[in-house]
Amino acid sequence: MVGKEIKSRWILLLTSLGFFMAMMDAMIVTTASIAIRSDFHISVSTLQWALNAYNITIAAVLLVGVSLGERWGRRRIYNWGILIFTVGSILCALATNINWLILARIIEGLGASVMTPMSMAILTNALPKNQRGRALGIWSGIGGLALIVGPSLGGFIVAQLTWQWIFWINVPVGVLAIVLSQRYLPESHGQDSSINFVDNLLIMFAMAGLIWALSTTTGQSDGELALVLVIGLVSLGCGVWFVYRQFREDMPMMPPIFFRERNFTGGNLATACLYGAMYGVVFFLPQYLQKSPGSTALTAGLELLPWTGTLVVVAPFAGRAVDRFGEKWVATLGLLFQGIGYLLVALFLDKSYVWLVLPLMLAGVGLSMAGPALQKTVLGAVPHLAIGQASGIYNVFRLLGGALGTTIAVLIFYHFGNEGFVSGFHATMIGTGIMSLLGVVWSWRLKSNKSD
Repeated sequence: MVGKEIKSRWILLLTSLGFFMAMMDAMIVTTASIAIRSDFHISVSTLQWALNAYNITIAAVLLVGVSLGERWGRRRIYNWGILIFTVGSILCALATNINWLILARIIEGLGASVMTPMSMAILTNALPKNQRGRALGIWSGIGGLALIVGPSLGGFIVAQLTWQWIFWINVPVGVLAIVLSQRYLPESHGQDSSINFVDNLLIMFAMAGLIWALSTTTGQSDGELALVLVIGLVSLGCGVWFVYRQFREDMPMMPPIFFRERNFTGGNLATACLYGAMYGVVFFLPQYLQKSPGSTALTAGLELLPWTGTLVVVAPFAGRAVDRFGEKWVATLGLLFQGIGYLLVALFLDKSYVWLVLPLMLAGVGLSMAGPALQKTVLGAVPHLAIGQASGIYNVFRLLGGALGTTIAVLIFYHFGNEGFVSGFHATMIGTGIMSLLGVVWSWRLKSNKSD
C-alpha cells in the first residue's frame, strides 16, 4: 500500500511538472513583454505573436502528438516533447530579433503540444476514477503555480538580469524531468489510430490563418485588407473542409460522435471562453501594472499574486468539490466569478492598486474552480480508451481559445485605445469579462455527475 502511494505521488508530481513547464513558458513572457518590446522595437500587435505563436503551434499540432502517444506510448512521447521544448527554449534565449524569437517559440510549442495532453492522459489512466477529480485538481494547482512563478520570476529576472534568462531556466528543469519521467512514469497506450497529415495541415492552416487575419485587420490599407480577407477566407475554407473530412473518415482526429455528448461539447466551448478571457488579461495586465510611475517588471509580477496565487490554494479543493457536487455548479460559479472579477477591475482602474486586489482574487478563484470542473467534464464524457484523444481535443480548445482571446483583446485595445493605454485596457477588461460570462451559457447546460 505504501509503495503504491509513493508511486502515485511520483506520477502526480512528474505529470504536473510537464504541465507546469508548458504553462510557465506562456506566463513568464508576460512580465518580460515591455523589455522585449523595447529590445526589438516592436508594437503591441507584433508582441502578441511571442505568446500566440506558442499557443497556436500547440493547438495546431497537439492532436498529432496525441496520436503518436496513443500508438507509440504516452511516456515516450511525453519525454520527446520535453526534449524538443528544452531545445526551443535555448533558441529563444539566443534570439536577436522578433522573427527569430517567434520561430523559436514555434519550436517550443511543438514540444509543449504533447507535454500537457500526455501528462493529463498518463495521470488519468494511472488512477482510479474516484480519485481523478482530486488528482486533476492538484495537477491543475501545480500547473497553476506557473501563473505565480511565471510572472513573478519573469519580473525578477528582467529586473536583475536580462529577459533571455526566462528561457535559460527551462534547460536544467527539462533535463531533470526527462530523467525522472523515464524512471518513475508508467508506460501506457491508447487507441492505435493512424496519423492523417492532411487533416493536421488543414487544422493548422485554419487556426493560424484565421487568428493572423483577425490580428492584422487594424491599421491596414485597402490593398492589404484585401489580402488579409483572402487569407481569412482560405483559412475558413480549410476549417470547413477539415470538419467535412471528420464525418467521412473511419478514424477521425476529432470524432463527431464525441460532440454528440452534451458534456463534451459544452465543456470544450466553456473551456475556450474561460481561457480566452484569462489569456487576454494576462497579456495586458502586466503591461498596465508597469505603466505606473516607478513600477518595474518585478513589482508588476508581485502585484499579480492576488490573482495568480489563488490557483494553488483553491484548485485542489475545487477538485474535491467537483467530486462531491458535480461539474455543472462548480464550472458555472467559476466562470461567473472570473467574469465579475474582470468587470470589477475595469470599474476600479481609476483608483489605487488596493482596489484591484479583491477583484483579482475573485477572478483567480473562478479560474481555479472552473478549470478542474471542465477537465473532468470533458474526460468523463468519453470511453476510457479515448481519454488521450479527448485530452488532446480539450487542450486544442483551451489553447485556441487562449489565442483567440489574446487576439480579440488586442483588437479591442486598438479600437478603444485612442486616448491612451489605460482607455484601451479598460475596454479590454470589459471584453474579457463578457467573454468569461459567455462561458456560463455552455457550463449551465452540462449534465452534472457526482462521484460516489
